[in-house]
Amino acid sequence: MTAHHHKIATELAITDKQVTATIALLDEGATVPFISRYRKELTGSLDEVQVAAIRDRVQQLRDLDKRREAILKSLTDMGKLTPELEKAINEAETMVLLEDIYLPYRPKRQTRATKAREKGLQPLADLVFDQNRVDLQLEAEKYIDAEKGVNSIEEALAGARDIIAEQISENAEVRTQVRALFVEKGTFQSKVAPGKEESGIKYKDYFDWTEPVKSAPSHRVLAMRRGEKEEVLYLDLQPPEDEAIALMDREFVKGNNSSSDQVRLAIGDGYKRLLKPSMETEVRLMTKKAADEEAIRVFAENARQLLLAAPLGQKRVMAIDPGFRTGCKVVCLDEQGKLEEYTAIFPHTGAGQAKEAEKTVPFLVDKYKIQAIAIGNGTAGRETEAFVRKLNIPGVTIVMVNESGASIYSASDVAREEFPDKDVTVRGAVSIGRRLMDPLAELVKIDPKSIGVGQYQHDVDQNKLQTSLDDTVISCVNAVGVELNTASKQVLAYVSGLGPQLAQNIVTYRNENGAFKRRSELKKVPRLGDKAFEQAAGFLRIRNTEDPLEASAVHPERYALVQQMAKDKGCTVASLMSDAELRKSIPLQKYISDTVGLPTLNDIMAELAKPGRDPREQFETFSFTDGVNAIGDLKVGMKLPGIVTNITAFGAFVDIGVHQDGLVHLSQITNRFIKDPNEVLKVAQRVEVTVTEVDESRKRISLSMKENEPRPKQQERRPDDRRQSGGGNQNQNRSQNRSNQKPEVETDMAIKLAALRSKFK
Repeated sequence: MTAHHHKIATELAITDKQVTATIALLDEGATVPFISRYRKELTGSLDEVQVAAIRDRVQQLRDLDKRREAILKSLTDMGKLTPELEKAINEAETMVLLEDIYLPYRPKRQTRATKAREKGLQPLADLVFDQNRVDLQLEAEKYIDAEKGVNSIEEALAGARDIIAEQISENAEVRTQVRALFVEKGTFQSKVAPGKEESGIKYKDYFDWTEPVKSAPSHRVLAMRRGEKEEVLYLDLQPPEDEAIALMDREFVKGNNSSSDQVRLAIGDGYKRLLKPSMETEVRLMTKKAADEEAIRVFAENARQLLLAAPLGQKRVMAIDPGFRTGCKVVCLDEQGKLEEYTAIFPHTGAGQAKEAEKTVPFLVDKYKIQAIAIGNGTAGRETEAFVRKLNIPGVTIVMVNESGASIYSASDVAREEFPDKDVTVRGAVSIGRRLMDPLAELVKIDPKSIGVGQYQHDVDQNKLQTSLDDTVISCVNAVGVELNTASKQVLAYVSGLGPQLAQNIVTYRNENGAFKRRSELKKVPRLGDKAFEQAAGFLRIRNTEDPLEASAVHPERYALVQQMAKDKGCTVASLMSDAELRKSIPLQKYISDTVGLPTLNDIMAELAKPGRDPREQFETFSFTDGVNAIGDLKVGMKLPGIVTNITAFGAFVDIGVHQDGLVHLSQITNRFIKDPNEVLKVAQRVEVTVTEVDESRKRISLSMKENEPRPKQQERRPDDRRQSGGGNQNQNRSQNRSNQKPEVETDMAIKLAALRSKFK
């Protein structure tokens, strides 16, 4: 295990001590947020990215060790473990190499080679493989045995070739070289399946497409694989076959005689029948894994940015779930998001009902002292926004809210538990309003795969996707902090050290005993022990209490230290928190101990200066261009405000208020060269774009963020995959279109973690 620590330390360019301490904390059950925030002295101030990378890498190495032990036991049981083989297995550093070494010995079904061995042809195969000058016909004749099924010299030689072909195809060194050739010089080739030209039009870009394996981006790999799965495309992976066979010839052909000729025949057969299909499967899986990792990275970052979107805060909100024929559901919420009243208005179904709606909205605004109106951006969203704005209600902020996933929430067990006697439309409207107040608190109630920022989320490895999204949500929740007395059990479940059951226990205890006055009272919650308290306490907040530290990120284990500082200064903790000069006068070196160093002391000082500070940006109002409500209103050259809704490897999707997001291709984001849209953009960012192309029939909008540049010349189109991401009924509401139509995402944390993980490969 110590060797693992050193290996990880070398890969991540940190010290063995940091790795050892971090692994020890992880093995004790500490979470990534807790370790990076409250155990800096032990880890040398490693951040969340580094701690998560250590966690993932040590698990990977432990899995490798577990497989190594199983292989050694299997070989021992078979009596085939030699000192040389044991050494090779113990030195294998990857799972692929380990499996290559084991492959010749792995129990397998009957093959042509095993049948040839059963016929007693192994000695002949060995003789041929040695390639000495012998009378091969005479030697092969010795193995003719009708009872064993060898009836001729050619049958004997064919069996020997089968054995040689299998031996060559299972050679670890050859597999390594041919695998590298597939990756470096192989190509993906996709063709349309006969008769699928019309039904598979969304895959048109791939009807006759060739691309190098090593440079194919994740979204195109996943698109081609999806097209193949849907039986629209034929997908093949072709290496330079001549080079592969020449490589094997150099490795195994030792002379120029009849035996060498047999080896050449065996090489050709072994490559085409055994090695090529095996390598194609491996490389397809390898590229799928890499594409999954990139897609998950992008997805996780977009989800993070959406979760950390600026909150409006505790305001009285009216939320409207818009609709045409069925009307608009209207709900009024108090500062805590509690439903006070709901109704329906019909501003788009006739003059009489519109006039009634014109009276209802101002009446409810006045009745409940509404401060903001949240309008869902689905079907009839822009029309409803225009209707509300024309009412000219003073002092009320009007905001369009991304409603992706609201329908998923409204039909969920969570929604039914919150509003058992309300229908799905009311629940959906409540969710829209709460998203405006606090996006994080509301979105954690929804499966992250349903919040409208994903591409191919159903195609990637679901376990890895879930792990990555869980990491993202946990990181966001703990970075922001959670109000203990008002948080839902869904939010509490993501707090470090808790989980669904303890979250439920906290809510139950709170309901039965009233609000918590101190974090230490958490220890009275059933099944919440010292370890869970240690992990969770620092991320929970209790506002408006006698002790101001309860509302801060200062961990209760450091209360005594802060109180000692205040005592030494002859003041209260509250005075210390409100007086910057007092804090500056504290000699931090005086408070360093075996368990507390400058990193923790500096964190405490920063927290005393801004206790419980929300790291999210300040909320800013936004509005789309008046009169531009549908794709038919767009003209090339228009400059429009928009909101980034999704970021992909090839660009960013932007909501410009026409019920169909436009694409800003990577090349159109900025005048300078960038490799990744995240260098410039993030989800929910406000931007200004120029319309460069509108294809109303296919509902495709091309946008540019470049300044003062002429419209780009038409270039060869590379598949950007807008049409491969799900299709669906174009008359569905906008949020459904978005979830069907677009790709995935990533965070500073996700970018860094992906970079660190790449060192492991």
